[in-house]
Amino acid sequence: MEPVRTCIGSRTRAPRSSLLRVIALEGRVVPDTAASLPGRGAWLTPSMPAFESAVKRRAFRRALRLDSEPDTSALREFLEARTTPPAEVVTQ
Repeated sequence: MEPVRTCIGSRTRAPRSSLLRVIALEGRVVPDTAASLPGRGAWLTPSMPAFESAVKRRAFRRALRLDSEPDTSALREFLEARTTPPAEVVTQ
C-alpha cells in the first residue's frame, strides 16, 4: 500500500508517487523531485492549474509555515518546462 498525500493546490488526495514535493529554500519554493531534501515539505499535483490554485489560495505560505509569501518562480519554471511539449526540430 502506497502512502497517500493531499495536494495543496487542488486539495485532492493522491498516491505520493503522482505528486511533486516542494520545499522552501531561502524564501523560494523549489521542487524536490527525489522527495529527500531536508525541511518541511508540501505536496502538489504537477500541473499548472494546481500550482495557480495554490498561489491564489496562498497555500505555499501556510503549508510550509513561512512568515511571508515565498517566491514561486523556480517552481513555475519547472512546471512549465515539464508540461510544455518539446519544440519540433526542423532538419534540412
